[in-house]
Amino acid sequence: MGAPFVNWPWEFLGTNKYLMFGPIIAQVARLWWKGEAISNTLSFHIVFLCFLRIALHQAWNTFCSMHFLSLKRWISLQGVDFKQIDHEWDWDNFMVLQGLVGSLMLYMFPSITNWNMLWDVRGLIAALLLHMVVAEPLYYVMHRLFHNQPKLYNSYHSLHHLSPVPQPYTAGKATFLEDVLLLGIMGIPMGGAALMGYGSISLIYVYVLAFDFLRCMGTSNVEIFPHQIFEVLPFLRYLIYTPTYHSIHHKEKDCNFCLFMPIYDLLGNTLNGKSWELQKQISLNSVKKMKVPDFVFLAHVVDISSALHVPFLFRAYAAFPFSMRLYLLPCWPIAFVVMFLMWAWAKPFSVSFYNLRGKLHHTWVVPRFGFQYFLPFATKGINKQIEHAILKANKMGVKVLSLAALNKNEALNGGGTLFVNKHPNLRVRVVHGNTLTAAVILHEITDDIEEVFLSGATSKLGRAIALYLSRKHVRVMMLTLSTERFKKIQQEAPEECQKYLVQVTKYQAAKNCKTWIVGKWITPREQSWAPKGAHFHQFVVPPILHFRRDCTYGDLAAMKLPKDAQGLSTCEYTMERGVVHACHAGGVVHSLEGWTHHEVGAIDVDRIDIVWEAAIKHGLKPV
Repeated sequence: MGAPFVNWPWEFLGTNKYLMFGPIIAQVARLWWKGEAISNTLSFHIVFLCFLRIALHQAWNTFCSMHFLSLKRWISLQGVDFKQIDHEWDWDNFMVLQGLVGSLMLYMFPSITNWNMLWDVRGLIAALLLHMVVAEPLYYVMHRLFHNQPKLYNSYHSLHHLSPVPQPYTAGKATFLEDVLLLGIMGIPMGGAALMGYGSISLIYVYVLAFDFLRCMGTSNVEIFPHQIFEVLPFLRYLIYTPTYHSIHHKEKDCNFCLFMPIYDLLGNTLNGKSWELQKQISLNSVKKMKVPDFVFLAHVVDISSALHVPFLFRAYAAFPFSMRLYLLPCWPIAFVVMFLMWAWAKPFSVSFYNLRGKLHHTWVVPRFGFQYFLPFATKGINKQIEHAILKANKMGVKVLSLAALNKNEALNGGGTLFVNKHPNLRVRVVHGNTLTAAVILHEITDDIEEVFLSGATSKLGRAIALYLSRKHVRVMMLTLSTERFKKIQQEAPEECQKYLVQVTKYQAAKNCKTWIVGKWITPREQSWAPKGAHFHQFVVPPILHFRRDCTYGDLAAMKLPKDAQGLSTCEYTMERGVVHACHAGGVVHSLEGWTHHEVGAIDVDRIDIVWEAAIKHGLKPV
């Protein structure tokens, strides 16, 4: 039998735990419906304060995850992974507990609703003094006890230390017993001020939000304090802790036990001597160049809804494949406005990174939405953004930059040739990754297939797939209205293989072909020409609709990254965890192999097998 009071009583409810606030919300709604002033009820303040606390944690998480704002000041460059996100999934249990206790007190002691005073400075001063003199040392003793007693640490506190990289949400991850004790400590300053007759609504808001703010700051993994402030005012280092100070506790565990005030570590002889020197070093490093990534994947936003899938907005949402959720609908108008702001001012920025084989891999996003790539007047601006990212990567010393789907559109920039021709002395290798994309699609096709139907046949990928299959003596029906383009591709095939390439101009030609390779978006009506039991392979963005129930559909070409990839915390659009689009994987292989050539323009069919074998050698796996 495990230790008591480890698990939360409402664990069985999962994400429905907030339904326990139903009665108190119903009470507020009833008063509002009757036209009474809900702002005078403690019920309303409990609910509203809970909302503000969630927003505060979200704001801190957003700041910490915005690499372009905070990465230079990161304390640990390890990065958060899926395991930590899952471990901290129920980080908000402490808020549920405190809200429920507040509601219980409301019904047990109705007289506390007489806190009609909005503001009383005396109460804030009293709470501050009680916190410094009573709550802080009490927390220090309790925290140190949980560390010094192996049974307490292993049964309770070790759960908090399972998060390798402190984050704002890490602060809330604790066992039921720990948060009950923390609730008691938080209640001392507020309750003490109330007993003195200085209670007020503002006291609850200010103390609770300040408490959460400082906890989020300490676990943010971002050193926000300039070291100069502690050199000018040395005594401050004992009155306020820093993120660096708290991060040392997570690494070494037997030091820096304070809540917010290091003076108690000083008095208890548990202050780590290198705390301030390390803080100064990280502060100084913030003005220097951050670690240069070896590889950059230059992505783009597909639509306004998928823009909400970036990790610096909702971490838990980004940790799963993209799908539209109803609770995100209120965010859509905001994202719509941000879209225009990004269109006007934004530059490519980093949104995530991971480590693989000792190399740092970044994902940058061009602040353009999918539909903008099809606006003729937007072409110049989009290419300017992509060029800016390439030149920035070149200046930084990035070795390989891979272009995502629409960023390498043939009509936009010739699959990247525009930039390579314009800047012949680039040190960064520009890669469209389509060679591996073609390889992934081709390896989905079994050896016994004798005939395929190919739409988008004259595109970069269509051409390479057709030529490769013709060499395997597979008959390829190439859908194209341009006889000239078809002939040009056909003549690239060996003479004995040219007969396997056949031009067709209508979908009806494939009514008996069960293997369709779709490189151009097709409507449900066009899909209807496929015979029963047909399979649709595809390399089209966005993916085609799964219209036929009597047929099967393949996903977009993708590969699973090696198991030793570290710091993965975001799903790439609709891909599963650890899975990336094949063009992304193509850039990864290019980087791991150390190839020094650009991969732009037409696909070299002779390299398809070479790239595939290199991907398998490095541990990438087909999905």
